[in-house]
Amino acid sequence: MIQLQEIDPIPEETAHIARLAFAKGNTCIKMRDSIGTIFCDQDFEALFSTRGQPAFSPWRLALVCVLQYINDMTDRQAFQLQCAVELIGSTHFL
Repeated sequence: MIQLQEIDPIPEETAHIARLAFAKGNTCIKMRDSIGTIFCDQDFEALFSTRGQPAFSPWRLALVCVLQYINDMTDRQAFQLQCAVELIGSTHFL
Protein backbone atom coordinates (compact mmCIF):
# COMPACT_ATOMS: atom_id res chain seq x y z
CA MET A 1 0.00 0.00 0.00
CA ILE A 2 1.29 3.45 -0.83
CA GLN A 3 0.18 6.71 0.66
CA LEU A 4 0.75 9.29 -2.04
CA GLN A 5 2.69 12.30 -0.81
CA GLU A 6 2.84 15.55 -2.69
CA ILE A 7 6.25 17.14 -3.06
CA ASP A 8 5.85 20.68 -1.85
CA PRO A 9 7.81 23.50 -3.48
CA ILE A 10 10.84 24.63 -1.52
CA PRO A 11 10.09 27.81 0.41
CA GLU A 12 12.15 30.81 -0.74
CA GLU A 13 13.71 31.32 2.70
CA THR A 14 14.79 27.66 2.85
CA ALA A 15 16.34 27.86 -0.63
CA HIS A 16 18.14 31.08 0.31
CA ILE A 17 19.58 29.57 3.50
CA ALA A 18 20.66 26.40 1.65
CA ARG A 19 22.50 28.50 -0.96
CA LEU A 20 24.24 30.45 1.82
CA ALA A 21 25.21 27.24 3.63
CA PHE A 22 26.52 25.65 0.41
CA ALA A 23 28.03 28.64 -1.38
CA LYS A 24 29.90 26.35 -3.79
CA GLY A 25 26.73 24.27 -4.29
CA ASN A 26 26.09 20.62 -3.61
CA THR A 27 24.71 17.69 -5.58
CA CYS A 28 21.17 17.87 -4.21
CA ILE A 29 20.80 21.59 -4.78
CA LYS A 30 22.28 21.41 -8.29
CA MET A 31 19.98 18.52 -9.25
CA ARG A 32 16.85 20.25 -7.94
CA ASP A 33 17.80 23.56 -9.61
CA SER A 34 18.61 22.05 -12.99
CA ILE A 35 15.94 19.37 -13.41
CA GLY A 36 13.41 19.97 -10.65
CA THR A 37 11.56 17.06 -9.11
CA ILE A 38 12.95 13.79 -10.46
CA PHE A 39 10.49 11.26 -9.05
CA CYS A 40 7.00 11.38 -7.58
CA ASP A 41 4.96 8.71 -5.81
CA GLN A 42 2.53 8.36 -8.73
CA ASP A 43 5.43 7.02 -10.85
CA PHE A 44 5.55 3.97 -8.56
CA GLU A 45 1.89 3.50 -7.64
CA ALA A 46 1.32 0.45 -9.86
CA LEU A 47 4.18 -1.41 -8.15
CA PHE A 48 2.55 -1.39 -4.70
CA SER A 49 -0.13 -3.60 -3.21
CA THR A 50 -3.41 -2.07 -2.12
CA ARG A 51 -3.21 -3.97 1.17
CA GLY A 52 -0.78 -4.06 4.05
CA GLN A 53 1.35 -1.55 5.88
CA PRO A 54 2.16 1.71 4.10
CA ALA A 55 5.58 1.78 2.47
CA PHE A 56 8.24 4.45 2.61
CA SER A 57 7.72 7.15 0.06
CA PRO A 58 9.14 5.57 -3.12
CA TRP A 59 10.31 8.86 -4.65
CA ARG A 60 12.59 9.35 -1.64
CA LEU A 61 13.98 5.81 -1.90
CA ALA A 62 14.59 6.24 -5.64
CA LEU A 63 16.35 9.55 -5.02
CA VAL A 64 18.62 7.92 -2.44
CA CYS A 65 19.54 5.21 -4.99
CA VAL A 66 20.47 7.88 -7.56
CA LEU A 67 22.52 9.82 -5.00
CA GLN A 68 24.17 6.59 -3.82
CA TYR A 69 25.32 5.87 -7.37
CA ILE A 70 26.43 9.45 -8.13
CA ASN A 71 28.44 9.68 -4.90
CA ASP A 72 29.82 6.10 -4.98
CA MET A 73 28.39 5.32 -1.54
CA THR A 74 28.19 2.05 0.35
CA ASP A 75 24.78 0.70 1.38
CA ARG A 76 25.42 1.88 4.95
CA GLN A 77 26.19 5.40 3.75
CA ALA A 78 23.06 5.34 1.58
CA PHE A 79 20.98 4.25 4.57
CA GLN A 80 22.35 7.16 6.56
CA LEU A 81 21.52 9.42 3.62
CA GLN A 82 17.96 8.01 3.53
CA CYS A 83 17.58 8.90 7.21
CA ALA A 84 18.81 12.41 6.45
CA VAL A 85 16.46 12.69 3.45
CA GLU A 86 13.51 11.72 5.63
CA LEU A 87 14.54 14.33 8.20
CA ILE A 88 15.46 17.06 5.72
CA GLY A 89 12.54 16.26 3.41
CA SER A 90 10.18 17.09 6.23
CA THR A 91 11.76 20.55 6.32
CA HIS A 92 11.67 21.00 2.50
CA PHE A 93 15.36 20.83 1.60
CA LEU A 94 14.82 18.18 -1.12
